[in-house]
Amino acid sequence: MGIFGLFGSADEKRKEEVRTGARAPDRTERQICWDARDKFYRCLDKHDVIDSLNGDGKKIAEKQCGQENKDFEQNCASAWVTYFKRYRVAEHQKKKTLEKLQQEGANKMVVEGSTRT
Repeated sequence: MGIFGLFGSADEKRKEEVRTGARAPDRTERQICWDARDKFYRCLDKHDVIDSLNGDGKKIAEKQCGQENKDFEQNCASAWVTYFKRYRVAEHQKKKTLEKLQQEGANKMVVEGSTRT
């Protein structure tokens, strides 16, 4: 085993620690995670999948986006993977609810002291 084998195993150990939550990811590792997430999301968008955790969406995601999902899971903490997959569904539901309210003529309200628009 040469010097590069030692570095490879240390890198793999660190990746596993980040994946399991035993170690916090550094800036570079976070960026790699986000890039893998975005690639997975693009694949889901391509196949019109919102929920990759349940039902038909899960089946389609496994079949059509298996490699992207594998990369996502390998490059992110497992808790982050679950969070991002659930967040995608919640954001979609929020968007649909807002669209429905707008179609029904709901008025947008500004809350005093709020910086959101």
